[in-house]
Amino acid sequence: MKTRFAIACVAAATLLGSAAAMAADESDSAHAVAYVKDSAITTEIKTKLAAEHLTSVEHIHVGTDADGVVWLSGSARTREAADKAVSIARDISGVTRVHSNIKVRSDD
Repeated sequence: MKTRFAIACVAAATLLGSAAAMAADESDSAHAVAYVKDSAITTEIKTKLAAEHLTSVEHIHVGTDADGVVWLSGSARTREAADKAVSIARDISGVTRVHSNIKVRSDD
């Protein structure tokens, strides 16, 4: 159920990002293209995280800037899950650098 919801959110974000780019006027076209690129990178990372079925995917937040730099934050249950999220982000086309602020939870 969570995977279906995540995929639906990703699809909606992709459509909204495309609509925002088309709605931008000529003077903002460079900004709109950068926004769509950033959104596409973020969406692709989120989609691949969901496809991996990482147990803590709902706790990892993804942000991308205009230069292709990705920030990962939130929490993961294991160091391996956090490292996998970083690896997925690095493998996405257009990503220039990945900063991870993912905390590993200790379930005491």
